[in-house]
Amino acid sequence: MLSRLPRTQRQKEVYDYLVSFLERRGHIPTYAQIAQKLGVKSRATIAKHMQALVRLGLVEIIRTGNSSQIVIKQQESPLAELFCEIKVAGYIAAGQPIELVESNETISVPRFMLGRVRPESVYAARIKGDSMIDEHICDGDIALIEERKVAENGEIVMVLVNDNYATLKRIYKHGPEIELRPANSALESIRVSAESVQVQGVFKGLLRESR
Repeated sequence: MLSRLPRTQRQKEVYDYLVSFLERRGHIPTYAQIAQKLGVKSRATIAKHMQALVRLGLVEIIRTGNSSQIVIKQQESPLAELFCEIKVAGYIAAGQPIELVESNETISVPRFMLGRVRPESVYAARIKGDSMIDEHICDGDIALIEERKVAENGEIVMVLVNDNYATLKRIYKHGPEIELRPANSALESIRVSAESVQVQGVFKGLLRESR
């Protein structure tokens, strides 16, 4: 069982902000966001606090190649139950649609992020582009997608267009047409025939690599 607590007030502030941000927005804040919240000018200072939380067993930084993911460890669960393996589908666009790339990769995801959804019903996809940036879904993030074939108006979905291209957008149904709406005021919606769109899943949450 994990029972350690932050040892300084600043460590506690960083940890509490990580937890509250994740609960509200579904992903971990960047070092820059943490620094701004706490009124700290240097991201290096935040990095030191993060390393302290790692040593205390409250946070884990999972490194894969040249990138890393920050995850929070729940304090009242056995370590073996904290994570589950999720398959990676490839890349999806948060800009114009791009070709979906198959992948044999898996990633470790905090189990609590999935709620009651079974891990085998969720896959991960790396985001390319910035059309969902107003939803804090940024280039390089890893989106967790619950596999579903049906979505409600306004949900953020991963769809296949014309059986070839994948994109992440909010979906709106307009009779024979589907509107795929970005979350970026600089971009316009994509309108396509409803017959050309296949819902592949609904956005569940986000993993953000440390930056």
